[in-house]
Amino acid sequence: MSARLIDVLLERRILICVGSGGVGKTTTAATLALAAARRGKRTLVLTIDPARRLANSLGLAELGHEVQQVDSALVRRDAPSQTGELYAMMLDQKRAFDEMVASHAKDPLAVKRILANPVYAQISGSLAGAQEYAAMTKLHEFDRTGAFDLIVVDTPPTAHALDFLDAPRKLGEAIDSPAIDWFRKLQGQGGSRWSLVGKTGAFVLKRLAKFVGSKFIDDLGVFFTEFNDILGGFRKRAEETFSLLRQPRVGFVLVASPEPMAVGEAVAFHERLIAAGMPFVGFVVNKVHPSRPVPDLSLAALEAALAAEPRISALGLSGTTHTMAATALLAAHAELETLAAADRNAIGQLQVAGGGGLLVQVPLLRDDVHDVTKLVGLERYLLG
Repeated sequence: MSARLIDVLLERRILICVGSGGVGKTTTAATLALAAARRGKRTLVLTIDPARRLANSLGLAELGHEVQQVDSALVRRDAPSQTGELYAMMLDQKRAFDEMVASHAKDPLAVKRILANPVYAQISGSLAGAQEYAAMTKLHEFDRTGAFDLIVVDTPPTAHALDFLDAPRKLGEAIDSPAIDWFRKLQGQGGSRWSLVGKTGAFVLKRLAKFVGSKFIDDLGVFFTEFNDILGGFRKRAEETFSLLRQPRVGFVLVASPEPMAVGEAVAFHERLIAAGMPFVGFVVNKVHPSRPVPDLSLAALEAALAAEPRISALGLSGTTHTMAATALLAAHAELETLAAADRNAIGQLQVAGGGGLLVQVPLLRDDVHDVTKLVGLERYLLG
């Protein structure tokens, strides 16, 4: 296990950031990708999360399905290396799925028929596992090209990230369901649909046709017949992608906050990773309340300090006001220390789950991270 996250950036080829919503996962992915580029690597940050924050943080007007280069002047400003490059892309899952179909179909005409089929238009964006599978294959495609030294993947919130691992199985189950298999067999038999499926099947088809039209039934049969022809390619790519995700050059970074729900999801996903034999790098815990104990802190000491402060003395406040202010400060400090203690407890749970692996803490920051300068500022916390 690498001692620091900077070592991971220099050693791995793919980093996959996983976390629940609102824990700073997108910001963490952007910071890691930028840090690698600033150290001479040609880096791509690929986001599957539709949040627009990544584009804004990198100085881009917007992100789309095409890879865009981040301004090199921004990336290399005061950087350890002046040779690195940073690229960014937000996956259009519908387009990625269309591209995947095209790559697995046997001939161009089949591609046109599938993409033009109204059934495909309805289900390609909602078929179980389709979008996550498309994301996996896009990652696999970028890795095969060898165009980037490091690819950082910003996944959707954890519930969908679990689908990221389950996507090939879910997609296969959806396409191989008995109902769909029935339509495929029906289409392949030729002749009259009504006479070949028996009384019960004919009744079902007639009822369906009454509501959706017989053309829809034909479209359904044609779609699943032709889609079945490319399913073998889907499965092969799924096996290749799962093999890729288990390789030592890949690493999963689990991003969390000290909130109980976020910690619970991070621990659950860690268990999934270990069970699947996938390489766990470590935890990044954002928004941590730091503990700042003050020795000999008392009401009398605070009152004296307030009275001695020139800017406060100039206001001519009464002793009673000083006492009220000191009491409020003591209460606020006690509350912050309570929050810090709760965060330490949550972080302890992650340390136990991670088995002593890498764990990086980023304190709760006053300002939002919204540009390259702020991302560079996060390096000192993330990289150590």
